[in-house]
Amino acid sequence: MIMWQQISTQLARFSAFMGKTFALWVIIFAVLAYFNPPLFTFLAPYISIMLGIVMFGMGLTLRAKDFSEVFTRPLDVLLGVLGQFIIMPLLAYGLCIVLSLPDEIAVGVILVGCCPGGTASNVMTFLGKGDVPLSVTITSCTTVLAPIVTPALIYFFAHQWVEVDPWSMFMSIVQIVILPIVAGVVVNSLFGKVVRQAVSILPLVSVVAIVAIVCAVVSVSQKQIAETGLLIFAVVVLHNCLGLFLGYLLGKIFKMNLAKRKALSIEIGMQNSGLGVALAMNYFSPLSAVPSAIFSVWHNISGPILATIFANMKDKDAPQEAQK
Repeated sequence: MIMWQQISTQLARFSAFMGKTFALWVIIFAVLAYFNPPLFTFLAPYISIMLGIVMFGMGLTLRAKDFSEVFTRPLDVLLGVLGQFIIMPLLAYGLCIVLSLPDEIAVGVILVGCCPGGTASNVMTFLGKGDVPLSVTITSCTTVLAPIVTPALIYFFAHQWVEVDPWSMFMSIVQIVILPIVAGVVVNSLFGKVVRQAVSILPLVSVVAIVAIVCAVVSVSQKQIAETGLLIFAVVVLHNCLGLFLGYLLGKIFKMNLAKRKALSIEIGMQNSGLGVALAMNYFSPLSAVPSAIFSVWHNISGPILATIFANMKDKDAPQEAQK
């Protein structure tokens, strides 16, 4: 028993370390996959399964109270959900038009723009001293809405470049996102004590899965990345940074307090890029998956940077807000 507790403690520490250095591992293995693609191409058929594992882990951490903000602060949550599904798709479409991106790349940029919020946004909001309950609720709501909203948005914005099958995408998102989350929630409800003991190693599982997904995309798209990698990277950085900025601005326009503005900024700017990869690989091409793969790397660099800046920001109205 003591030995198991020691092993569990060490695993939890290692998992926390991997979570904190996530971006570094993604970069290291992406470079390895770029220079030695045959080592990682075998992972490509398992992208959907790996994303399902990540979503199952998300489900293990969810409880009914994570949706409680919908009822206590419906306008704040609605603003975040609308911001997520309006700002990022519009930015993606605008960048594609203004920069005259090639068809496959344009579809990939729009894909990641139409995805729901990523779970990493909740961690970044916490580190940036933002409104964590609001962040978690917006992530949960956009994820639940994704099977309907994401295919519809992709069809609306991308059908001029490629043929889009919204119904098939709906079924895919249900299978690789919703069902694993529901399974995680059920397991958490039935075996709560065991889950709480194991939840500390979830960052390790998520890191391994996302790193493997990125490696799979890079390995099968190496030639295309060599030709268009810098262009895609520039577009992804613009997309993410503009999303973070406009998310913060949206909160300011609606006179939200600083903690809420931080949550909105990070929530809108950070995407579930793993879903973008899975959809691109299933319905379009490996090159269309590259923007999502690069987004996965980049937003785990920009997120911690912004969280650090946010953590040091002072709210002039904090005393008054604290009394509310």
